[in-house]
Amino acid sequence: MWKTIGKLLLYGIAILTLLPLILVATGSLMGSGELKSLISPVFGEGDGYAKWHFIPLYPTFKNIVELVLDTPEYYVLFWNSVKVVVCILIGQILFAVPAAWGFSQSKNKWSKFLFPIYIFCMLLPFQVTMLSQYLVLNSLSLINTHLSLILPMVFSTFPVFIIYQSFRQIPESVLDAARVDGAGNFQIFRYIGIPIGLQGILAAMVVGFLEYWNMVEQPIVFIKEKTKWLLSIYLPNINTDNAGVAFAYSFFSILPALLIFWFGRKLLEQGVMMQGELDNEK
Repeated sequence: MWKTIGKLLLYGIAILTLLPLILVATGSLMGSGELKSLISPVFGEGDGYAKWHFIPLYPTFKNIVELVLDTPEYYVLFWNSVKVVVCILIGQILFAVPAAWGFSQSKNKWSKFLFPIYIFCMLLPFQVTMLSQYLVLNSLSLINTHLSLILPMVFSTFPVFIIYQSFRQIPESVLDAARVDGAGNFQIFRYIGIPIGLQGILAAMVVGFLEYWNMVEQPIVFIKEKTKWLLSIYLPNINTDNAGVAFAYSFFSILPALLIFWFGRKLLEQGVMMQGELDNEK
């Protein structure tokens, strides 16, 4: 009985979580007249309360066609987002992977002291570091450039934490055997560390994509020109006449993150299981 109640509760939570996505998807298929009849009170254009139905009465692809064929700024912002996210992830592979390997293999007592402090930076919200980041980036003349978004994220501590957990799974006996065979530190890192820790690296990349594709505060603070904005912070001035296009815009903005999450969900599950196993070993 309690098991059934628990399942129903989880299903209910899952449905509630999906409601915003369903709302955006159905709204993109509604005509302006239908949307106006539903949400006009939101814009002060009608009395009563806004309402909604999840099956469009008169489905239309007009909003999607207008977005795809008659909204060139969408493509500018889309490629801005792709450029920023891809550069961040490449930078994290170059810096976070060696950093995680160094922390996981170091026997120095100072590294054990430094790692918790390093990871503590992961807990600091952007609001705490915003002023210092702005001052540094401004002194480097990087404000209003995409580098102002890329550089701070490249050195984020979060991917180091995830990849560190995967490197810790490597048995010490395997590393000792490699050293006996004459392998150097770089060879061990390249031929043992990276292949065994690959799942953790890919999991960090999936989580990173989901986070950076949807970042809002950093672009608002550091980017001034609208042509350099990202998809995550752009929405037209919404009213009842263009609400359908706004819904379509929101849905297509979410779509890449949904696809990455769908294809990378196994990696995320394995990352959670990996962390649980390490905690049990402790």
